[in-house]
Amino acid sequence: MIQVNGVVTDNLPVTDRGLLYGDGVWETIGIQQGKPQLLEWHLERLQTGLAALGIQSLDWDTLREEIRAACAGEERAILKLIVTRGVGQRGYSPHTLLPPTRILQVTSWPEYPAAYTATGIRLTLCETRLAQQPRLAGFKHLNRLEQVLARAEFGSEVQEGLVRDYHGNIIEGTMSNLFIIRADGAVVTPELSQCGIAGIMRRYIAQTLEKFSIECHIQPLALVDVEQAQAIFMTNSLIGVWPVCEFSDKSYNIPSLIRDLQAEILVLP
Repeated sequence: MIQVNGVVTDNLPVTDRGLLYGDGVWETIGIQQGKPQLLEWHLERLQTGLAALGIQSLDWDTLREEIRAACAGEERAILKLIVTRGVGQRGYSPHTLLPPTRILQVTSWPEYPAAYTATGIRLTLCETRLAQQPRLAGFKHLNRLEQVLARAEFGSEVQEGLVRDYHGNIIEGTMSNLFIIRADGAVVTPELSQCGIAGIMRRYIAQTLEKFSIECHIQPLALVDVEQAQAIFMTNSLIGVWPVCEFSDKSYNIPSLIRDLQAEILVLP
C-alpha cells in the first residue's frame, strides 16, 4: 500500500524536490499487531528534521490518523513515512512551493536469518567516510548516497559495515547504530552531533539500560575502542539488537546483557 497526500497512488510529480534534491526527511516504523511502534518518538525526530531543513510543519493530527489507518490490520509490517518539501520551480531556492508532500508506504517485514540475533553477525570496516554537517546530523534526510556507497563495499558474507567520519571517529553502521561493551562493563555508543543518525532503537536501548541501572555513555569512539571492546552490538527499529560475533579478524562473545536487551524489545510499546 502506498499513499501520497492521503490518496492511494504510487505516482509522484517529477518536479517534487524529494526526487530532485533529496529535499526531505523520512522514518521507518515497525508495525506489530496493527500498531506503529514508538510512534511518538518517530514523529518527534521527523519534526526535528523538518525544522532543521526549514520545511513547513504538517497537520500532525491528520498524519497520525493516516498512519493508524495504514497500520490497522497489519500483523507485522513496515511503515515508511517520507515528507518532502513539495513541488517547486526549477532551481535550489526553496521559495514559492506547494505544501509538503507526505508519502506512506506499508511493506512486508524483512525475514532476516534467526542466526543474526542468536549467534551474531559479521561486521566489516567501510572505506567510505561520512561528511560532517551538524545541521543534518541526528535525523533521517533523504540524501543517503554515503550509505549506498558504503553498503556497496561488502556482499552477503558480511551483514553490516562500520562507517567513520573524516576525522576517524566511528559513527554508525550503514543501516544501524553501534554500541560497545567495554572490559569494565561500561556501555558506550558514538556521539553524533556532527553526522550520523540518532536511531529510535538507540534511544530505546539507552532508556532500557537506565532501567537496568546501567549508564549509557555517549562519547566519541575510535577504531581501537571498538576493536578492544568486550562485546559489540548493532541496533535499529527493524533488526532490534544484533550481536557482533566477528570484527577485524577478532571474535566477540555475547554477554547476558545483550540477551536481556533482546528480550526487552520483544515488548515494544
